Amino acid sequence: LNLCGAGRVVCLIDPVGDVYACPFAIHDEFHAGNLLEDGGFLFTRMHVMVHIRLATDTDFPSLLQVQQAAFGEYAGLYKVSGWTTETIESLQEDAREKHIFFAEAGGTIVGSVRFWTVAGVCVIRLLSVSPTHQRQGVGKALIHQIERAATDAHKFYACTMLRTARNIQFFLN
Repeated sequence: LNLCGAGRVVCLIDPVGDVYACPFAIHDEFHAGNLLEDGGFLFTRMHVMVHIRLATDTDFPSLLQVQQAAFGEYAGLYKVSGWTTETIESLQEDAREKHIFFAEAGGTIVGSVRFWTVAGVCVIRLLSVSPTHQRQGVGKALIHQIERAATDAHKFYACTMLRTARNIQFFLN
């Protein structure tokens, strides 16, 4: 995704699953792959059964714990690491402006994601999955739920904040 300066932090996912390294240029030169190929967002690769619903205030403490665990390995790499230092109050403020889904497995919150739509573009942020449940389809299930909920979106804009091989592979697989 390092084809565009913006692609270092964000990418664009269109409604048919095509991923572009530059959110401002939908062109073959910036095409990085398709999320829906080879199973994509289908639940066939899911190793755990999860229930996804909108988060409520009572879910926020557990949600923050999952988020901190998911991003904990990156805490020392960045001066501003809101992913690991966010408070209940800042999460409550964020929830007033954004939708927050969480994934629950066996009665435990194992993942969450935030999203909102602006001018037909669904912005996806802070996708986090508990380290014990990563690579089991939880993140893809959360993204799939956003796709079903954001019916007013014609584009999907995923902000990963971290350009790691794992993040890039997640969105390409």
